Amino acid sequence: MTRKRFHGLKKVKVRASWNKYNLYNLTRLRAPPTHRNHYQEKWTAKSMSRAYHGEYIREKQWQRMFRSRIPAVVPMDHRYLAENDGSELAAGRGSGREKPLNSEPAKSAKNQIPFMHMTYAPLERRLDMAVWRALFASSARQARQFVTHGMVKVNGQKMPYAGYLLNPGDMFQVEVDRVLYATGAPKTPEQIRKGRKIHRAQRLANQKASEKRLARKRDVAAGRTNLASTGSQLGIDEIRKQRKLDLKALQNQAETILHDKRSRVGAKRKIQIRAFMREVKDTMKTVNRRSEKELDAELASLVSKLETIRNHAADAAAEKAEKEESESQKEELSPEEQKKLREALVLSRENPVDESKPYATPWRPRPFMSAFAFIPRYLEVNHNICAAVYLRHPVARPGFAEVPSPFPAEIQQLAYTWYLRRR
Repeated sequence: MTRKRFHGLKKVKVRASWNKYNLYNLTRLRAPPTHRNHYQEKWTAKSMSRAYHGEYIREKQWQRMFRSRIPAVVPMDHRYLAENDGSELAAGRGSGREKPLNSEPAKSAKNQIPFMHMTYAPLERRLDMAVWRALFASSARQARQFVTHGMVKVNGQKMPYAGYLLNPGDMFQVEVDRVLYATGAPKTPEQIRKGRKIHRAQRLANQKASEKRLARKRDVAAGRTNLASTGSQLGIDEIRKQRKLDLKALQNQAETILHDKRSRVGAKRKIQIRAFMREVKDTMKTVNRRSEKELDAELASLVSKLETIRNHAADAAAEKAEKEESESQKEELSPEEQKKLREALVLSRENPVDESKPYATPWRPRPFMSAFAFIPRYLEVNHNICAAVYLRHPVARPGFAEVPSPFPAEIQQLAYTWYLRRR
């Protein structure tokens, strides 16, 4: 049995997704025909609206979530509330009133409260829907996948339940790499092949490293058993002699770094190298008075210090070469070209090329994203850390509702009356 197309073009259904076919279906969305009976109109409106609002949620589950009471905010005139206590509403002709209380013209359609647009407001509390509304995923289904795979935290705790209902003040966070993957442009086939090669090489390197560790552990274990059975093969004098040779080799390496003309070691680095060489000489003088464990610890410390000095020297040489190269380029470039070059360098540092990432690098937004890039009022989002705060439950206000929906008020009203039955 073949699966139905999620983004079908024959029958227009708007989905909670940033897909390009969904955007095309949005342009084709039309009001349903009005020549059918009321039941058919309600069924069509329910089918159209449920395809967008939580289509992956079972119908029985949504019916339990549905509330006939619609949250709304009605602005009140504070002057009127201060001047009157409500008794004026009951004043009639017997009190001498001739003019009606509400003599002002009827309110315009702009200030009317769109109650019917709040039909699916209970769904906005769900964690997966909030993740999608905060632009952390390209569809509600992908947001649900992020939650169930443990990539979303609520108030610092991992929350694997997509149906978790957020409370006002709750903060939810999504892993940054997942957000970059969901909202970024996809890789080209060539980039995908390069990424697979990199991952394959990393797996082989990790496998070889683990094999080496296991072999080293086996050798150490075998050496211990041999020492336990036959005693120590090397005397303490031979070990000290070997440690002296190791220290001499460290001293020679430090001298090579110090006198290397290509690295051009600075004055501060020379002081550090000479201090290291003095420390090696002092250790060589006290080799015969130290135990084997002390010698091994001292040798390991000196090796790590030498590695640090060598890395610093290499970094300094690279920095100097880069600086000289940039200075030579600056002499050739105009001021405007230098400015563009600086901006390009800053951009390359902030958004580098990394073929191992699952999305295209340098990162750029996915196509057709701008049509869906909006955030509801009840969310406070920080995209730098991929976190958002659920401020309050969505409400309807004069002129607009806070639940985003592509459907007009007529379809929302018919869907509301469909779910209002037997209640």
